[in-house]
Amino acid sequence: MDWTEDTIAKLRALWAEGLSTAEIGRRLNVSKNAVVGKAHRLELPARPSPIRRIEGDRPAARPPAPKRAQGPTLPPLSASLGGSVSMASGHSSLTRASERAADHAPATRQTVRPAMASVAKPYVRTVPCCWPIGEPGTESFHFCSAQAITGKPYCEEHAAIAYVRVRDRREDAA
Repeated sequence: MDWTEDTIAKLRALWAEGLSTAEIGRRLNVSKNAVVGKAHRLELPARPSPIRRIEGDRPAARPPAPKRAQGPTLPPLSASLGGSVSMASGHSSLTRASERAADHAPATRQTVRPAMASVAKPYVRTVPCCWPIGEPGTESFHFCSAQAITGKPYCEEHAAIAYVRVRDRREDAA
């Protein structure tokens, strides 16, 4: 780029108007970086930075952050499992329901309480197989839903199809 006296005069005038370097570059048919470089070499006055703030200027006050919830935010484990053993109390909600029923039962009937488990068993989640069957978007489309292998999204039958061992290429070379 050759900077003629005419283009330098236009650059100084546009710079004084306060146009952006990109706009000056468009009007002079040069790149923004060429405008920045020439302005620096001509020692034109620096532009105020959009990032740096002038001393004394205060940014607009931010609204206060929402308060965080204190304590547990999820329902108790026994409520979410719908009648399974609660780790904290050692009772199940089914047991409590049967105890309440015993209070209202006729005296002639003998109510049987279920035996309490001595050790609470961990909750084991059964994951269904995610193998698609049928054409998506049709009424007959569904997923396999057999029990999936631990750590895999498919049952044994569909995992055998989905996960195929890679053959050694050296066998094919001979």
